[in-house]
Amino acid sequence: MTRHLILGSGPAGIIAAETLRRTDPQCEVTVIGDEPQPPYSRMAIPYLLAGNIGEDGTRLRHSPGHYDDLGIAVKQGRATAVDSAARTVTVDTDGAASTVAYDKLLIATGARPTAPAIPGMDLDGVANCWTMADARRIIRRAAPGSDVVLMGAGFIGCIILEALAARKVNLTVVEMAPRMLARMMDDTGAAMMRRWCEAKGVTVHTGTAVAGIAKDGERLTVTMDGGATITAGLVVCATGVRANVDFLDGSGITVDDGIVVDQNLQTNIKGVYAAGDVAQGPDFSTGRTAVHAIQPTASEHGRIAARNMAGRATGYGGSLSMNVLNTLGLVSSSFGLWDGTDGGERATLVGEDDHRYLRLEFKDDRLVGALALGLTLHIGVIRGLIQTKVRLGKFKKELMRDPHRIMHAYLAQTQGVIA
Repeated sequence: MTRHLILGSGPAGIIAAETLRRTDPQCEVTVIGDEPQPPYSRMAIPYLLAGNIGEDGTRLRHSPGHYDDLGIAVKQGRATAVDSAARTVTVDTDGAASTVAYDKLLIATGARPTAPAIPGMDLDGVANCWTMADARRIIRRAAPGSDVVLMGAGFIGCIILEALAARKVNLTVVEMAPRMLARMMDDTGAAMMRRWCEAKGVTVHTGTAVAGIAKDGERLTVTMDGGATITAGLVVCATGVRANVDFLDGSGITVDDGIVVDQNLQTNIKGVYAAGDVAQGPDFSTGRTAVHAIQPTASEHGRIAARNMAGRATGYGGSLSMNVLNTLGLVSSSFGLWDGTDGGERATLVGEDDHRYLRLEFKDDRLVGALALGLTLHIGVIRGLIQTKVRLGKFKKELMRDPHRIMHAYLAQTQGVIA
């Protein structure tokens, strides 16, 4: 009986466990996660903060006894070391160390928040928004009408922005980059997003860093690099994440930005795989490897890695960089090489008055990237054209003239329908 050990109880780990059970019914499957509650989705935390769901609503599986019924052992603990030669993992559980043996290992330990090295980040009232414990701290302090500072306006930051605004707090956002959503939006789109948020009552500072945080009685004083200060009862830090790989020191497993894996999600060590936010796997658009810390990638990683662990050779075509947000009612999305490629061409439509923006990126006669604001119709079609690498032929010129004709081009080139 093959012993499969999975480190991490997020979407990648749980989907892998379930896939292993279906693919190899006789195997032994153990999942070790480092939080005390049942496996849940971090992407559901903002819905919890907004009051749309309770804590039970964040769980990945809701049926009582789901894991027991499948014969999947879910345990709490934190991996502290991997001995790939001996095929063992050292696990810390409430201060007690134990050794767990495996035949096949999947590392799906995800990522953790990073914080700037500035004074005051350890003060009471300064919180990340990453774990269930973080969410509980934020809920206690983010009452309607309270003053909240959000550090960071990237993808994760804007998800948290939406949740905090739903709690009706007085929100100030401080972003060090020159624009909001710097990694998924160009200057035009980011400027629209900022105007939209400010019109909804959110104060936004870009090109501004927090220099320090100090405690003033029950209040926090946030000092920005220009010397201006903001007082608040809560500071939420959303300045980035990095892969949880520190425990792999000395394991022999190759690590770069994340754990480097091949098209089968296997590391350089035979029988050791990685999936999700910790994995640096094939990138669909570039052919190189990259960490794509998004749940769709984690889910697919988990499924593909498990099939390979079970002996069902399955290649992974690469993850598509994609982000979709609903920020105070304004939907934004970006896919693939949204910022263009060498030798490529671009088509744009800008509607400043109604916060609508569409940018399409082409390489030869294929769509390779796109970004959009205020547009939800046919977003799936845009993603599909990129992922299927459909040749647009003469319809590329039509899209260059009018990017709104995306469905027309899709139907013509994939279904033979000319409208």
